[in-house]
Amino acid sequence: MSTSHTARDIDTSRPHSARMYDYYLGGKDHFDVDEQAAERVAEAYPAIFVCARENRAFMHRATRVLAREHGIRQWLDIGTGIPTEPNLHQVAQSVVPDARVVYADNDPLVLKYAERLMRSTSEGRTTYIEADVNDPQSLLNAPQLAEVLDLDRPVALSLNALMHFVTDAQDPYGIVRRLLDVLPSGSALALSHCTPDFDPATWQKVTDIYTSAGTPVRFRSRQDVARFFDGLDLLEPGVAVGHRWRPDAVQGDAPTDAEVSLWTGVGIKP
Repeated sequence: MSTSHTARDIDTSRPHSARMYDYYLGGKDHFDVDEQAAERVAEAYPAIFVCARENRAFMHRATRVLAREHGIRQWLDIGTGIPTEPNLHQVAQSVVPDARVVYADNDPLVLKYAERLMRSTSEGRTTYIEADVNDPQSLLNAPQLAEVLDLDRPVALSLNALMHFVTDAQDPYGIVRRLLDVLPSGSALALSHCTPDFDPATWQKVTDIYTSAGTPVRFRSRQDVARFFDGLDLLEPGVAVGHRWRPDAVQGDAPTDAEVSLWTGVGIKP
């Protein structure tokens, strides 16, 4: 695990998307500047807390489906965010105790709490890499990845609520393609992505808040999100709003599509 960052390197002068997400989930690993920005988002889009919760729930379900139904035993989770239990490896190892998970993020605060991501079962293994999705080759070349994942065997690439932080100028589709290219047949892509499709005016406000805080975003339509799965075999129900992808038994009223505003999908590499 990289130790090049310390708590002193954490920039608290401006909000950070991972810490804002922690606030949406009810966590405690954020600062006043993050809470203030997150509350501005919540003022424009009160259902941001629903969106964050449904994003997390999709990750849990997709992980279980890949483990139980498709024999996946390895995950590469990029844009991990601040640990929130159950983390991906805990979900995977609850189904397959020998699951191996590599987490990657470029936020020093995630690094600070990365020990939470390293508490594996004795049969499995986890590690954390300090890396940026915008430099996929450096991530793939990290020695920690090779120590945990066997790239000759299927790997699930998990990109949850990440790619809307990669603008068109940063070549988001090329990044995902380069990551998938090194993975063998039987590997998977599990992806969630916020969308303006159900309420464009509100999501323009959210875009403006993130951009003015120094975090450019590009929320995409269903058609644009579906492009990430080009060449993959989409699992049913295809690209669906987060709470409609293989839902568990619903307790109480289900949220609306506009409240969730999250496209999700899982595809298998043929």
